[in-house]
Amino acid sequence: MNKFFLYLVLLLFLSNCGFKDKKVEENPNAITLFEKSKPIEQELNPTLNIKISTITKGEPFLSSNSNNSGNSDFNSNFENAFSYKFSTIDQFKFNQPEILFTEDNSLVFFTGKGEIFKTSTDFEEYWKVNHYTKKEKKLKPILYFAQSGSDILVLDNLSKVYSIKLETGELNWNIESKVGFNSNAKIIKNSVVAVDFDNVIRAFSVKDGKELWNFDTDNPFIKSQKKLSLVTKGEVVFFINSIGDVTALNANDGSLVWQTPTQSTLIFQDAFTLENSDIIFANDTIYFSNNRNEFFAIDARSGVLKYKQTINSSLRPTVIEDYVFSISKEGFLFVIDDKTGNVLRITNIFKNIENKKNQIEPTGFILAQNKIYVSLNNGKLIKLNAVSGNEEGFYKIGKSKINRPNVFDDGMFILKSNAIIKVE
Repeated sequence: MNKFFLYLVLLLFLSNCGFKDKKVEENPNAITLFEKSKPIEQELNPTLNIKISTITKGEPFLSSNSNNSGNSDFNSNFENAFSYKFSTIDQFKFNQPEILFTEDNSLVFFTGKGEIFKTSTDFEEYWKVNHYTKKEKKLKPILYFAQSGSDILVLDNLSKVYSIKLETGELNWNIESKVGFNSNAKIIKNSVVAVDFDNVIRAFSVKDGKELWNFDTDNPFIKSQKKLSLVTKGEVVFFINSIGDVTALNANDGSLVWQTPTQSTLIFQDAFTLENSDIIFANDTIYFSNNRNEFFAIDARSGVLKYKQTINSSLRPTVIEDYVFSISKEGFLFVIDDKTGNVLRITNIFKNIENKKNQIEPTGFILAQNKIYVSLNNGKLIKLNAVSGNEEGFYKIGKSKINRPNVFDDGMFILKSNAIIKVE
């Protein structure tokens, strides 16, 4: 009888709890925190022209500490293209490796076997080296590069950090870190900084690889494979971790300047699915978006949110003058007024493309001479007029995913899983 009575009381208690939960859900005055919004899939002011007068001077893809490429000085009819082929990077679909453009007008990248090669901008090969053991080669490392004077700093997803000579590829030094790396790398204050898979940002001496400082942020149990991002400005390094925390640190000692979370604490339950775009720095602001329909503009001096918009994108945005450009996963080009945070125009870049089951997605974009070049996961490239948003060209680069285009010297360089394509 006692067991039956206890069972009955427990049943009534659970039923009562369920009844209360149901009442809360049906309460029209209840407030839902962190409610997920739906992606925007309709145009806004599609005939509105955007006035852009600034052309980015110099080489915006050369040692860019801001990640903001601006409005590059490049134009092409895509009639002349050639390639440099290498062994396939198997995990190319799930990674965002980047070509290193060097101060001596050359290109440095890696192959699917961990080889590093250096070529001219016309793909004349200068050298090719491999500093991995036979066992390490089988793990097919993903490499991240940064240049410091006459040396190239290399960090990989296996936890290796090493320095090689730009002129020959010869090894200067080689160390093992505690965890593999999962971000781009930047040079600041005679150190190279990058973020590892544990959401720890680490600074290493470019001279000998000695770890100078590190800063630990929250770390979910399940690791995200989406590449993380960092930028530098003066003596401050800004980075975003896998759960959406944006952090600013003093580059001299790694001390905290400010930290701004952008997700609820529930993110630990599904951090693996969060995909943040690369962060960029412009107008004293940090900009980025994610695949949860959120675009953020954060004051770089204080960490205070300036404005937030609904854009479903994990692609790196671009800022030109007072305009912010972003492209959503669904293929909509957004133009934001940076002074007010208001969306000025939304254009469907796929309106002339048959996209069955939404299988075609943008993988990146750049602006050059008021044109927008959008790379796609099916190997195609769309050319748009940034002023009007109208399509001006559609080009076949490959048969599968191509990464965000880069402009350097006299050409556009587009990365595939087994080749670099140059368009003049």
